[in-house]
Formats: sequence, C-alpha cells, structure tokens
Amino acid sequence: MPGHLPDAMEPGGAEPEAVRSLNAPPLGGIQRLSALDTVRARIALAVELGLLAPGERLPPTDEIAAALGVGDITVRRALASLHADGVLERRRGRTGGTLVAERPAKGTVTEAGAYRAAAAEVHRLIDHRLVLECGVAHLAALHADEAALDALDRLVGAMDEAGGWTEFRGHDERFHLAVAEATGIAFAAAPYGAVLRDLYRYYLPYPLDILRRSNCEHRALLDALRRGDPVGAAEVARQHVGQLHRTMFVGLMDDAGAEAGGTKAGGASAG
Repeated sequence: MPGHLPDAMEPGGAEPEAVRSLNAPPLGGIQRLSALDTVRARIALAVELGLLAPGERLPPTDEIAAALGVGDITVRRALASLHADGVLERRRGRTGGTLVAERPAKGTVTEAGAYRAAAAEVHRLIDHRLVLECGVAHLAALHADEAALDALDRLVGAMDEAGGWTEFRGHDERFHLAVAEATGIAFAAAPYGAVLRDLYRYYLPYPLDILRRSNCEHRALLDALRRGDPVGAAEVARQHVGQLHRTMFVGLMDDAGAEAGGTKAGGASAG
C-alpha cells in the first residue's frame, strides 16, 4: 500500500494486523456500537419517529433478529433493556407480548445518537446505491430471462402478502439482489450487494402500509423489465432509491412534522 515498505508485508503480500489497524479508517457512528446497542438504537429511534406506534406489538424475537441481522439472544437482551428504559412494555396473556409503551420514554436511549450523527454517511450510501441501481435496472431490462422475471414476480407477490416489517425486509433484499443477478453479469451482484447491505445496517422498522406502497415501485420496475425497457427501468430505480433521502430516518428527522412518522414517508419508498 502507498506509504508502506514492502518489508512490512506478511508472506504472500498480506499486511500484518498491526498495519491493517493503522491503515483502517477511524470507526465512526454506528460502527462503534455493539450488536446489542444497534438493536436498542434502531427500535428506540423507530419509536421516537413514530414508525412504531404506541401500543404496537413487536414481532417475535427470531423475526426481529433476522430483519436486523443479529442473534436471537441479542434481541431478547435489547428488548429487556428497552422495557427497563420505558420505551417498551410487556403484557401477559393471549393479547400480550412485547409492545411499544402507551407513553414511550424518549431520549433515554443514548445509542440512538450514533444513528442521528450518521446522516452524512447514510446520504452517501444512498447516492452510491442510486448510481449502481440505475445501471443494474438498465442491464436487467436488456438481459433478464423469463425465469428471472418469474422469480421477481413471486418476490413482489410475497411482499404484498408479508405480515409485518420483518418479513417484508427479507423479501425486499432478495428482490433487489435478484434484479442484480438478472443482469447476467457476474460482477454486478457483488458490489451492488455490498452497498445494499451497508445501507440495510441503518434499516428501521417501518409501518407495513408504507412498505406495501413502496412495493408498487417494485412492481413498476418489474413491468419495465418485462417490456425490455432499459430507460424506463432505470427511471423507476432512480425514483425508488433517490427518495430514500427523504423517507429514511435521516429525512424524517429533518421534517418538523415527523412526530407521527407517516406524513413524509407515506407516498415514498422505504427499501
């Protein structure tokens, strides 16, 4: 690497761990948080923005774990701590479970500040994804075969039928990765998937009605792919990703009227 002598390399050209740590960019924002703290922050921020409403029941821990990319034990510990913080409450019986408190405490989960401070990084990732997404959609319109289109159609249908934000989140990721694979270019999926996963680290729970409206954009993209319309597909992709600047939490925090969380995100993409 520039600035390092060849004899600082390990056999085979690999850098020793000490050199890698010196070269690595400083950890910032959510990268400093533990898995437990990221779950706490994401759920607390969703509550503060009104994306999770007072009294709303949270999905089972295994579904939350899958949606947020952590382990079940981590989710259980996070939910217990959020209950202690007054953000969530637990009820017994058939109608019980873990729910958003009727009057959830706000500002008690300091880890959420790392997400608020990451606004510039989130906007950068959205722009990076925007460039890749438009190119992927253009190429998929030229090269997607019937098998790929049918697979995408099934995923759009699955998102229409999803019972909650945890289930929708998994189908959404598979849909976008499948579009990249439909380009027929092996190189396309890897860099696109990396940016998608980086952005998903900032994923917050969203109301299902908003997610289902965003699925209309998935359907519009699929229609453009079926028509073999690369310009139309790229335009759908541009709108779908570009409006994340407004509909992800970074946009909702800028909206003075976002206490309920739905006004600004209501007609836009959330994934």
